[in-house]
Amino acid sequence: MATPRQRIPPWLRFTVPSGPAFRATAAEVRRAGVATVCEEARCPNQADCWGRRTATVMILGDTCTRGCRFCSVKTARCPAPPDPDEPARVAELARSLAWRYVVLTSVDRDDLPDAGAAHYATTVRSVRQALPDAQIEVLVPDFGGDPERIDRVLAAGPDVFGHNLETVRRLTPLVRDPRASYETSLAVLGRAHAHRPRPAVKSALLLGLGETRAEISEALADLRAVGCERVAIGQYLQPGKAQVPVLRYVPPEEFDGIAAEARALGFTSVASAPLVRSSYHAGDPG
Repeated sequence: MATPRQRIPPWLRFTVPSGPAFRATAAEVRRAGVATVCEEARCPNQADCWGRRTATVMILGDTCTRGCRFCSVKTARCPAPPDPDEPARVAELARSLAWRYVVLTSVDRDDLPDAGAAHYATTVRSVRQALPDAQIEVLVPDFGGDPERIDRVLAAGPDVFGHNLETVRRLTPLVRDPRASYETSLAVLGRAHAHRPRPAVKSALLLGLGETRAEISEALADLRAVGCERVAIGQYLQPGKAQVPVLRYVPPEEFDGIAAEARALGFTSVASAPLVRSSYHAGDPG
């Protein structure tokens, strides 16, 4: 069994955060008082993204009500209430960095009456008002599968609606929180695909958790069946000792083969490589 400190292959080496552009982005994030998934989830691409003066904003606080076994974000049954000023601060951060493509994600907030859907919608509208020409991508939790909550976010008009399947059907109950399910995630994506006007629909998978090649193929086919058209596929990296270990480091050529399969299935945008994450280079054509 591989560990974070043993047998990590050379293609998974990444840059230590540094440089003037990185420090400038960090300063703006600190000034705005905004959380980012780059830091909270210990993303390996933080140096690259922040060096290009981009970041993925994490709203609804920095503490999740769920405890997925692959994730390092803090958890609690009842985190602090959402900050009503957060949408304005996020919009100001996006404006100060002149983002042309804004990615908003969040923790799960099962403790809230609407799981945070209204806060999401307010944040999307605040960013749209500050940057009318920017594209906005949301990477949402499952909102308990509640169609009204999903529709509330969609009504705010995001250009891209993302929700991560994360892993294959068999492994879902082993690595995701018990409140998450494979079928619920597919239903969330299908709801977005059916919405009019329809946003681009996106999802992501992490590999190296014990999935088989046939199970990856099944997951890709299931995503296409509900109308998902963009997919990001990357290597799972154990963020800490409390999280599930890596079972396999998938070589780059296998990611290339999976990308070819995804394109053959009809995905219009495919990012498939070891260090790919759902929001990595999200605004780039795929």
